[in-house]
Amino acid sequence: MTLWWRSVANDVLRLEEVHKSYAVGTPVETEVLHGINLKLARGEFVALTGPSGSGKSTLLNIMGLLDRPSSGKLFINGAETSSLTEAQLTQLRGQSIGFVFQTHLLLTAFTALENVMMPLLLQRGRPDETMRVRAASLLAQVGLEKWQNNLVGNMSGGQQQRVAIARALALNPSLVLADEPTGNLDTKSAEAVFELMRQVNRDSGTTFLMVTHNVAMAGRCDRILDLVDGTITAEIKK
Repeated sequence: MTLWWRSVANDVLRLEEVHKSYAVGTPVETEVLHGINLKLARGEFVALTGPSGSGKSTLLNIMGLLDRPSSGKLFINGAETSSLTEAQLTQLRGQSIGFVFQTHLLLTAFTALENVMMPLLLQRGRPDETMRVRAASLLAQVGLEKWQNNLVGNMSGGQQQRVAIARALALNPSLVLADEPTGNLDTKSAEAVFELMRQVNRDSGTTFLMVTHNVAMAGRCDRILDLVDGTITAEIKK
């Protein structure tokens, strides 16, 4: 399959004057994002912080191609996305972006191996040995080689989040969006998951954007973006 969006652009993601409004054209129209400008370079590990209601989820949905901005431009790997069809957006999202959520969103009746295979299965339509090899390799990378045939419903929260990270990497994305990935974990498990993402970032050059309320964890990222009332009010470079 031709990856028509691949480019030599150094920025994995770029936002130019991105606005997002809801209930447009009605008396209750509300603008949630106010002219966001942002670049994520290849290999960066960036924290996105801000109070509840600041627009973090809206911004994450736009960056993940799950929603469209009301105005402004969004580039993924050099491809400008405003004119893309839904099918093209789906293809671009599937090949370029991995997601890690606070609540895992794993299929608890399936094994760890089967969960990691899901993105590959959706892409190719039927399971094959190369998928199993890829999934097993990723589970080994996150320290779960011995648990690959365990049902994820029987695994600990920290182990489930490791499975979720492996699943996010299944299609070798250039960008991983992690929404409070340690929020539901105890301190020890949260530290292990954070260090795992950092290690993947260093080893593979995958760009990570992590939404977090953990100030100490954010301070260990390459850069901190602080979003308040739909505007990036501070950018701290390490």
